[in-house]
Amino acid sequence: MESTLQEMSAQANGVFGLIANLEHEQIVFFNDVQTGLKAIVGIHNTVLGPSLGGTRFWNYNNEIDALKDVIRLSRGMTFKSSISGIDLGGGKAVIIGDASKLKSVKFWHRYGEFIEGLGGRYITAEDVNTSPDDIALIHQRTKHVAGLPGRGGDPSPITAYGVYLGIKAACKHKFGTDTIAGKIILVQGCGHVGRYLINLLIKDNAIVKVSDIKDNNIKLVTDVHRVEVINNDFIFDENIDVYAPCALGATLNSDSINRLKCSIVAGAANNQLEDESVHGQLLSDKNILYAPDFLINAGGVINCYVELEGYDKARALALAEKIYERSIDIFTLADNTNITTHQAALNIAQQRIDIKKAGIISSN
Repeated sequence: MESTLQEMSAQANGVFGLIANLEHEQIVFFNDVQTGLKAIVGIHNTVLGPSLGGTRFWNYNNEIDALKDVIRLSRGMTFKSSISGIDLGGGKAVIIGDASKLKSVKFWHRYGEFIEGLGGRYITAEDVNTSPDDIALIHQRTKHVAGLPGRGGDPSPITAYGVYLGIKAACKHKFGTDTIAGKIILVQGCGHVGRYLINLLIKDNAIVKVSDIKDNNIKLVTDVHRVEVINNDFIFDENIDVYAPCALGATLNSDSINRLKCSIVAGAANNQLEDESVHGQLLSDKNILYAPDFLINAGGVINCYVELEGYDKARALALAEKIYERSIDIFTLADNTNITTHQAALNIAQQRIDIKKAGIISSN
């Protein structure tokens, strides 16, 4: 799936070596023959609090791809929560299979029982192909959920708002102004978050281009807005100001970065860099400002965190608004220390975890 993980897996004496390399605490597999449920939960780090991350329902090519995805995504959640200043750890779940065929009340009840069995170390929420209604069914078997209808609900609007602020912050750093009117922004992926982001960008008079592998997602946008639709095969050849990846991860690789004709990359997708040790630097070498994904797409986990406290939309928005200044700080830190923006964000996130961990150790 991602070359870095494949190489690590080959060198790391199997699954346990892979987990150790990325410093995961726990990987849990669950199988239920009666419902067809096959799930993997990755708990990366619980130093700051219980791990939280969505459940992704995807028809993976094979189980190894699913394992690699949950490992990579759960790690990203650790840094996302940490850099956002919230007291949650990093976790993620994937369910293997066709969501349109497997979903049922019994299916979600079995999954909820599985989550309950983890004793609160992992709190689940929605992700690709899961919804607040699915979370409500899971909640009938476990209290360890976020994103319930009537409470936090769909976090997509808050996620999109944070990404929008991240784009504005990147424009401020790159162009000297955060005005996006007239800026050409290509949004790849017109799912829930992508559509909310498109609404915000168009309201702010940006020139928006869109791409998606699903015709229905494109139609949901073009029925509302006049935008240019770009074939997914050619998105990296467009002359644009901002590339906003809002689909699945790893779209930033050696080939795509060498083709990119933009000044900024800032989007909602998780794990956008195929190899973070290589491609963050490659973007920098091309003078493309990269807004780290886990920095600007944190609105969803912030929304879940506020729900766990007792949901208050105003508080969720206020916490999400901090993404703007936090992004400016990260861009400045990267410039001043001559490192990539990705590494700068990782350093800040890891520092908060290390400080908390040191306190736990010393208190014991």
